Amino acid sequence: MTPTLVPHHPRTSSAPPADTGRRARDWAEIQERMLAPLYEAVYEHLEVGPGTRVLGLGCGSGLALLMAAGRGASVTGVDTDRARTALARERLDSGPEHPGSGAPPCVRVVEGGPEEAAGPRSPRFNMITVFQPIGCTAGDSEGLVPALEAAVPLAERGSPVVLAGWGPPERCATSAVLRVASRLTERLRSDGGWRPTLRDDLEDVASRAGIRPDGSGRVSCPFGYADPDSALRGLLSTGLFDAAVRATDPAQVAKEVEEALHPHVRADGTVWMPNVFRYLIARTP
Repeated sequence: MTPTLVPHHPRTSSAPPADTGRRARDWAEIQERMLAPLYEAVYEHLEVGPGTRVLGLGCGSGLALLMAAGRGASVTGVDTDRARTALARERLDSGPEHPGSGAPPCVRVVEGGPEEAAGPRSPRFNMITVFQPIGCTAGDSEGLVPALEAAVPLAERGSPVVLAGWGPPERCATSAVLRVASRLTERLRSDGGWRPTLRDDLEDVASRAGIRPDGSGRVSCPFGYADPDSALRGLLSTGLFDAAVRATDPAQVAKEVEEALHPHVRADGTVWMPNVFRYLIARTP
């Protein structure tokens, strides 16, 4: 399984190989940090710390794993993007030690799906996270249910499973920018276009995956960039505009995204887009 927006889509073609490393760096250095408030809110809510064994699905370049490890958790991340998993390993190799113990937490990053995360002598996980928000494009949760079905047997009974989604469009300034991708992919509707977030998106995924909802929350995650160029690079690194690039060309996509960003450019040249994200905590059977 691979990410959504904020990470890349599994149902769209990837960038040309020559761009893979640059896009992964743009994701890690520009875009991934936008969801740090979401990670922190979830970890605080679930009191993540020593004794927590996290399985992160679609872990990307590992920021969420690093933050959990900083709290003393043992972490395992899986992702199908080779460039991003390489960056995640770099981050975690130089990551934090267990608070007060001097011993590094157990960290592991695996390229592949949830089935690759199981270790024959490793204890079962007691927390599963899926931090890639769904609810911004049609069909963006299609690969999520089978990934959860593969991951749930690796966790202890009653373990929390964290799902994330976009908040209401009227509270997510970035929604207007995402509509650019939908307009440009009109000829490729099979790839999915933008759609407004539905109230029960996360609950629907949980129900289909056979896990029971057990609480939720909302978190402010503004997207802030040093300048429009950084905003463009960060948003394109998500993979959400790949279908638009195929339908038109990179220059056209860049032009229209820049135009959509214009209302969010402040007097000092920075770009600021307030957003609200929602998370759902479910429990394994």
